[in-house]
Amino acid sequence: MTNMDKDHALVVFQDKKIRRIWHEEEWYFSVVDVIEALTDSPTPRQYWGKVKDREFTELELSPIWVQLKLESADGKRYDTDCANTESIFRIIQSIPSKKAEPFKRWLAKVGYERVQEIENPELAQRRMKEIYKAKGYSDDWIEKRVRGIAIRDELTDEWKKRGVQSDKDYAALTAEISKATFGMTPTEYKQFKGLKKENLRDHMNDLEIIFTMLGERVSTEITRKEDAQGYPEVEDAAKRGGRVAGNARKETESELGSPITSKENYISGPEKKKKLEHKKE
Repeated sequence: MTNMDKDHALVVFQDKKIRRIWHEEEWYFSVVDVIEALTDSPTPRQYWGKVKDREFTELELSPIWVQLKLESADGKRYDTDCANTESIFRIIQSIPSKKAEPFKRWLAKVGYERVQEIENPELAQRRMKEIYKAKGYSDDWIEKRVRGIAIRDELTDEWKKRGVQSDKDYAALTAEISKATFGMTPTEYKQFKGLKKENLRDHMNDLEIIFTMLGERVSTEITRKEDAQGYPEVEDAAKRGGRVAGNARKETESELGSPITSKENYISGPEKKKKLEHKKE
């Protein structure tokens, strides 16, 4: 999944978060999340288990869902029952809920927006910019963030073409670039900034984003130039790309007389207010 897909992998229906994943050219939604949104059940997994037994096992119908890896509350990815829009509509018919009709309208809209974005990628960027703008980010920062996403997508596309497929390998390669660029892996960087589940790049300042882009862009160019194949060669290119960005960072820090890496990060809404109030105390 690309970075942009990840940014769109969570949608909200009436304050309920629903996970989704782009699979086989369409959205697949977490069935358990849909159940919870429709029923407010404290045990949506058990509820879904009963629906499966009643509607599919007993009637000997073929499953209309698949298991795909979705991120859980602990930050790890687990096999999760997911269904596309058409199948979710069928599942909804088995669930008595006053929210069924508004949910159907919402689901149709969410699915249609993605189709529009595929036909016109500029729509996806426009929506993403609107989201960042609403959170209080500056236009200048947003442009860098959007460019960074495009650079990241190019890099992961190259990795995929060259035999690197698993999320685990992507994470390891990203860690190599980050460590060479900033002296910290993304996990260590989040700890440095005091972040937990937040997206690290959404909490970087201008220069942090610029050096992140440099490391990933140079890694892409080295990978292409040397036609790296397989994980070991791709890893070598990633390390060298990160090293170029790391050397540039160190030279910049020498000129500025201050570190590029910063504990400052963007905190929105009530969280920002609480932090300011805490400082006053």
